[in-house]
Amino acid sequence: MTEITEHSGEIVERVARASTSAGRSPDSVAIVAVSKGQPAIAVAAAHHTGLRHFGESYVQEALEKMAAVADLPITWHFVGRLQANKTRQVAERFDWVHTVDRIRIAERLSEQRPRFAAPLNVLIQVNQGNEAQKSGVAEQDVAALARAIRELPQLTLRGLMTIPPHDGTPAEWFAALAALRARLASEDIPLDTLSMGMSADFEVAIAAGATLVRIGTAIFGARA
Repeated sequence: MTEITEHSGEIVERVARASTSAGRSPDSVAIVAVSKGQPAIAVAAAHHTGLRHFGESYVQEALEKMAAVADLPITWHFVGRLQANKTRQVAERFDWVHTVDRIRIAERLSEQRPRFAAPLNVLIQVNQGNEAQKSGVAEQDVAALARAIRELPQLTLRGLMTIPPHDGTPAEWFAALAALRARLASEDIPLDTLSMGMSADFEVAIAAGATLVRIGTAIFGARA
């Protein structure tokens, strides 16, 4: 696990440098260590380096890891495609969901979030290139979905998430997502979070305004 320690330190430094270069505080960007496909011992090792946010894409795998590291104070992010039959477990066990793209999923998450728990933080996944193979809502439909989500009592709409299309450059797509957030703010839909940027392009995303960067391989290495 020495490599994880070294990699985590390098990523923290790179995030801090990118934030400073963008005229922002390093504290304005949180690293979500995407631990899907990694064992619980790797999560524990990364947590030991100071990382506190962890992202998972598969519910059953995540639940097993959560049980194994239950003694650690971790903020859990669901970053995978969310199926309707998995919403209860996600609503009950996660702190953030990055991949809401339709109102029915949002309604189920709100209905199934325990009443004693804080509202679930959610992001709308935007399919910027209208790619058939990707989840996400088209840009022109984001405002209507955002307004509907804001009416749900057990959810807090925090912002937007994207996986940029292959066409164009990541910088162009990240700038477009930031511009979309600005347009929503002008329509009285203020959002404080942009989840964008992964291992290969997180510094570009930070320059464009990312507040959450989802980093897996650069921290943990290749998945088994």
